[in-house]
Amino acid sequence: MALSRRHLLKAASGAAALPLLGIKAQAQSAYPNKPIRLFVGFAPGGSTDTVGRLIGQSLGERLGQSFVIENRPGAGTNIATEAAIRATPDGYTLLMVGPSATINATLYKELNFNFLRDAAPISSVASQAQVMLANPKLPFKNVGECIAYGKANPGKLTIASAGIGSIGHLSGELFKMKTGIEMVHVPYRGAAPALADLVSGQVDISFAGIAGAVEFVRAGTLRALAVSTKTRSDSLPEVPTVAEFVPGYESNDWFGMAAPKNTPPEIIALLNKEIAACLADSKLKERLNQLGCAPLAMSPQDFGALVRDDTQKWGEVIQTAKITPI
Repeated sequence: MALSRRHLLKAASGAAALPLLGIKAQAQSAYPNKPIRLFVGFAPGGSTDTVGRLIGQSLGERLGQSFVIENRPGAGTNIATEAAIRATPDGYTLLMVGPSATINATLYKELNFNFLRDAAPISSVASQAQVMLANPKLPFKNVGECIAYGKANPGKLTIASAGIGSIGHLSGELFKMKTGIEMVHVPYRGAAPALADLVSGQVDISFAGIAGAVEFVRAGTLRALAVSTKTRSDSLPEVPTVAEFVPGYESNDWFGMAAPKNTPPEIIALLNKEIAACLADSKLKERLNQLGCAPLAMSPQDFGALVRDDTQKWGEVIQTAKITPI
């Protein structure tokens, strides 16, 4: 029986589509077949940039493609975040993620994106404790004595941070909320100037990443009162946790990786698997430990839950403390 012209056209169009489907499947199966961009929302040299370069190099070696770090600092990492999640969801544009993504969701009222909605979690990479630091000339040597001093001298203590909305700032605000002491927040443009003024005695206290603080502590120029995590840090094992004095206190600084929403799930799964393999490597573990970081591999689902939980937690702190960006 002869086919109608309509059937012939339909058959021809279907046959023409087969090579295209084959090419698409082949491209996905060959992922990655070109360099991958990894956006970082900070300038070169900081903790996020360093961790991003380490995991990018390790992934590149395993996947056979280079990871190109693209630093786009500004607006509390929102510039890099928006650029990354607006990119084509093909696995060739990724983003280094930290607590700023969870803080900015509440801190900024008019963002052009919603991170929880528009980003696809891949995996966490590492975590580091925040260290509660004090100038050693102050008349207290631990968190309990600091709280007693703060209550006896309301508003006298100053607490420095790397900037409004930084994880150090929010760690300090959480401490103030849980202890009821009054301290004056002094924001800086970065951790380095904040630590410099802490050493010189211009400010009294600060929460800072352990990677940038540990040498000051070991040199005796700053006193480590406590670490912010639930358990003690291997980098400063003799330093107690804040929770040993303030039950329920916990603040985690972490690094992870995300992709634009709708990135193919098989690419997400591959990257998650390879990140876990990278973090199991003894050389990368040692390098991260030297930075004061602990390797932290999570499934995309668990990493997504961490992001959601921190978004809620820091949102409550921001609203209670009435924090607004400059």
